[in-house]
Amino acid sequence: MLKLYGFAVSNYYNMVKLALLEKGVPFEEVPFVSGQTPEVLAISPRGKVPVLGTEHGFLSETNVILDYIEQTHPEHPLLPSDAFGQAKVRELLKEIELYIELPARTCYAEAFFGTAVEPLIKERARSELLAGFATLKRNGKFAPYVAGEKLTLADLMFCFSVDLACAVGKKVLGIDFLADFPQAAALLGKLREHPHMARIVADKEAAMPRFMEMVQNKR
Repeated sequence: MLKLYGFAVSNYYNMVKLALLEKGVPFEEVPFVSGQTPEVLAISPRGKVPVLGTEHGFLSETNVILDYIEQTHPEHPLLPSDAFGQAKVRELLKEIELYIELPARTCYAEAFFGTAVEPLIKERARSELLAGFATLKRNGKFAPYVAGEKLTLADLMFCFSVDLACAVGKKVLGIDFLADFPQAAALLGKLREHPHMARIVADKEAAMPRFMEMVQNKR
């Protein structure tokens, strides 16, 4: 059985978790916190989460894990059948990660943990996020999903990145990134009602107090 290492507050962990649930793949969740200890690095070379434990060994990096799951469990596919369609999904996934998730992450400390972020960092995040949402608006189909009519890997990145970026926009940058992007707002609402999201949200809420305590102790 596959083992998913990480913690329920991590958005990247939840991307993989949703993929496994959506595809009906049996898996075991193993509590695992990122770090640089020898024990952590023996499982995750960069000390990050999530990590997927397979019969052949460990895999890290979310994009790699999602592709592995798709290749080894083709039932309920999260990629189109044609090469160009697959490439477009991966393109959208990468654009959301590079131009929305990562810029927003630079402001997570202020948005979620009460630690002020330098004005220069916030200004850079504002500029990059505005460009990132503009890119998504141009390239996404939202019919109703990011890449078209069916849920794909791009929606997993969208679901667990755009919501956090929107929170950063409102709490830190004073911007509603979805004010003129109703298609994205509608898709976020649709994904929140996805049958497997209730479990993911419940697990995240249950894990949050311990996670916040851990963050406070690291300060």
